[in-house]
Amino acid sequence: MKFIVSILMVLYFVQVEAGITDFRTIDKAKKAYEAKEYVKSVILLESIKKSNNTNELHYNLGNTYYKKGYFDKAIEEYKASKGVDEASRQYNLGNSYYEKGDFDKAIESYKESLKFRDDPEAKNNLKIAKKMKLKKDKNGDKKMQDKKKKNKKKNDQDKNNDKKDDKKSDKKNQKDKDKDKKEQDDKKKDGEKKKSDSKEKEQKDKDKKSDKDANKPQKPKKMSKEEKLKEQELQRLLKKMGQKKMPVMMYQMGENKKTKRSEDANPW
Repeated sequence: MKFIVSILMVLYFVQVEAGITDFRTIDKAKKAYEAKEYVKSVILLESIKKSNNTNELHYNLGNTYYKKGYFDKAIEEYKASKGVDEASRQYNLGNSYYEKGDFDKAIESYKESLKFRDDPEAKNNLKIAKKMKLKKDKNGDKKMQDKKKKNKKKNDQDKNNDKKDDKKSDKKNQKDKDKDKKEQDDKKKDGEKKKSDSKEKEQKDKDKKSDKDANKPQKPKKMSKEEKLKEQELQRLLKKMGQKKMPVMMYQMGENKKTKRSEDANPW
């Protein structure tokens, strides 16, 4: 590619004293530029920018920044130098955009340069810029496709992970359900056992009470008035019978048994 190898030194003197001072500074900046001391050249040119804010100074600053690799600053200064050699200015703008990788603007600048001068190097750079743009677009498409593939792969992976998570979640939920069911069954069994134990205890208590009631002397049954009168009559009758003498009957048994004789019979 065509690069600028010298600084355009066309400045107008505003005041004689100021002009002489600026000329000396410009001469030092030119020598620093030729010695590839671009930082020193920039500092010198920037120092007189206020007193000599001309298109030519901006153009020279653009060349210096370009050499230093500060392409954004170079573009800024080239844009401010409109009115100098338009073919060279647009050509250098094209080079700056090309170095930045902005091939669309580089192509535009090279085309503008060719409007002012039919330069074979500008044509060659235009051709190269178009090829680079095509390559960049293809790479961009490829990168876009790669990005889409990568995103698709990531989405598929995320879906698979989601499925795995769902399976894990379902498995966990089933496990929780089984656990809850087991706890409910255990509670039910415990409840039934407690109920059975309670019935058994209740039956035992009933049996004990029955045994206790059977051994306990029963209270006399409460009698009616009529029954009381009958009972009293019966007691009087038994008492009366007990006071009378009962006839005594004597029997003689065994070998000593004698023939009964009449009490009035005489012994002889």
